[in-house]
Amino acid sequence: MTEDSKGRGRRAAGRRRRKPAKRRKALVIAAWSAAGVVLLGSAGLGYFYFKLNGNLKTVDIDQALGADRPQNVDNGSMDILVLGSDSRGGANGEYGQDDGGSARSDTAMIVHLYEGHKQASVISIPRDTMTARPECPTGKGRTDPGGPRKQFNEAYTIGGAACAVKTVEKMSGIRMDHYIEVDFTGFKKIIDNLGGVDVTTTKPIKDGASHLELAAGPNHLNGEQALGLVRTRKSVGDGSDLGRIQLQQAFIKALIKQVKSVGVFDNPKRLVDLADSATKALTTDKALGDVKSLMGFAQGLQGIEAQNMHMITLPVTVDPRDADRVAPLTKESKLVWEALLADQPIPAEATEKSMGDKGAVGGIVQ
Repeated sequence: MTEDSKGRGRRAAGRRRRKPAKRRKALVIAAWSAAGVVLLGSAGLGYFYFKLNGNLKTVDIDQALGADRPQNVDNGSMDILVLGSDSRGGANGEYGQDDGGSARSDTAMIVHLYEGHKQASVISIPRDTMTARPECPTGKGRTDPGGPRKQFNEAYTIGGAACAVKTVEKMSGIRMDHYIEVDFTGFKKIIDNLGGVDVTTTKPIKDGASHLELAAGPNHLNGEQALGLVRTRKSVGDGSDLGRIQLQQAFIKALIKQVKSVGVFDNPKRLVDLADSATKALTTDKALGDVKSLMGFAQGLQGIEAQNMHMITLPVTVDPRDADRVAPLTKESKLVWEALLADQPIPAEATEKSMGDKGAVGGIVQ
């Protein structure tokens, strides 16, 4: 072998030895790229988690009410007070001005989840129900003395979430495990981010107060229309709040069906948008006041189908002192509360004499 050929051999051998170095370099770049994606992804999830937590508003019900509450019955069931706030502040101003600048609970429902969380009973409380209101904290060290005859939805105006919860607990004898509140604007955005809700109306609805106009037949409601529907009162039934409650109950069942069918978890953007709008819309008790707890709570409700949700209005009659108000039927209301405390179905006789759940309003929306 000549010196020249030896040199070529050495150079050739050197070139061959550099190829593995290139492969190693490529693997290093790929590894760092993968690590970067993981790190960026984790940071993004962390930011998103932090952002959603920052959206949530909470109320420490336990601290506000202290020991003056019903006993916590541990039988596997759960009771949640759900309020819809009618605050007219900010973006809600298009629905009119606040009465005295304060919000009221426009919608109030007690949701009872039976053991196993596969079935639920929902009791709607008419906002103009005349009932006893207990002494409530109103903030800044002050209290409202309450009284034996007060309009139910004023409890929220007087003392916010804590007073609403305390009033419901005194009325029912049932301790509320959780509190959830949603406002007008947030409700609209949630519906829009779901892609709307499909309902069928058996007759046309035209209501100037709620800005709603729907033809009879299938309708795809956006957030604005959905809010109009659950607030419609004057143009259905006898124009009372009892008819509107029936519309709300029918809409909630349609909404549950929609959530089950839209495949939220198959659409990342929809899931992100929905999570963002929902957390901005909600005020919860402190125990649900973080994304992890709220998500766990929501996952626990996934097994409930619309047909497994029994919805009634609190048994009421005309208030004897004001025909424009209603009063609870004592015996029948007791049947409702006793059934929930025992985690049993609400007996049919509880609603037989009630003004609620009567008429054809509930059949308008399917």
